Amino acid sequence: MSQTIRWGILGTGAIAHKFAEAMGFVPDGEIVAVGSRAQHTADAFGDEFSVPRRHASYPALVEDPEVDAIYVSSPHPMHHDNTLLCLNADKAVLCEKPFALNAREAESMIQCARDRGLFLMEAMWTRYLPAIAQVRRWLAEDAIGEVRNMMADFGFRANFNPEGRLLNPVLGGGALLDIGVYIVSLASMVYRAQPVQVAALADIGTTGVDEQTTMAFRYGSGAMASLACAVRTDTPRDVRILGTRGSIHVPAPFYDAQIATLNAGGEDPVTVQPDRVENGFKYEIEEAGRCLREGLLESPALPLDETLAIMRTLDAVRAEIGLKYPMEA
Repeated sequence: MSQTIRWGILGTGAIAHKFAEAMGFVPDGEIVAVGSRAQHTADAFGDEFSVPRRHASYPALVEDPEVDAIYVSSPHPMHHDNTLLCLNADKAVLCEKPFALNAREAESMIQCARDRGLFLMEAMWTRYLPAIAQVRRWLAEDAIGEVRNMMADFGFRANFNPEGRLLNPVLGGGALLDIGVYIVSLASMVYRAQPVQVAALADIGTTGVDEQTTMAFRYGSGAMASLACAVRTDTPRDVRILGTRGSIHVPAPFYDAQIATLNAGGEDPVTVQPDRVENGFKYEIEEAGRCLREGLLESPALPLDETLAIMRTLDAVRAEIGLKYPMEA
């Protein structure tokens, strides 16, 4: 693949705008095409970000010969079908989180990519931030010893809009899939494993989705994780990782981490604040581009088997809280 990755964007919502803005910080990537469900929205997006090729349908976008890879930014329930559409047109895919609605869909997407020998990656942008990369290095170095506990939360108070993405079950709404996926994915990164026991409680609101969910995970080693997410309640939004020889703290907002602090071995705390651009999506775009140029079919920082395992954990949490979406019936 050429040094410059030519991107297409599938969907023109708010998250697609953030992705397009981040591309301005990526010297070896460019947006060459956008696909929407209507010509006027494709044109408006194209005008805003100087995208030359504007398609009035997703099939037209995936058949564009000028596109190397496609960023799927459609709503959660569409990720499966939209990703398969791209893969079956021989396009590499970066799919927005949550990767799919459930593990069954995720398994189908991954199998298709592997059968066709194509790159596929979940767009969990937090994992690629420089501060979180430093946390991974500390964990790999056993800087805090054996991890025994982790506490993380992500919550905000959104306006009540039963038709909007956050609270509408038809759009895969609720706290768990929209923002709980951040903390479940982070726990997967910290423990390099999935829990052997899952307990969860939720407040299922009037629209039928979880407005807040609290989770307790136990791992094979006996380690624990305490996680909480909410879309109608503000929370601190930080992370604490506790080990046998110290701890790591990522202050709010951890999902857009700027700083991380290591407390270990009785030494003075070590705080890192890596240089980074304002729009953190840059780092996942760069990782996808690096993989594509090196001929990799998945990212070593978030392998597809881990993405699937995380989806299975999310399924287990939903089984605990009794949350099932209409399209899963």
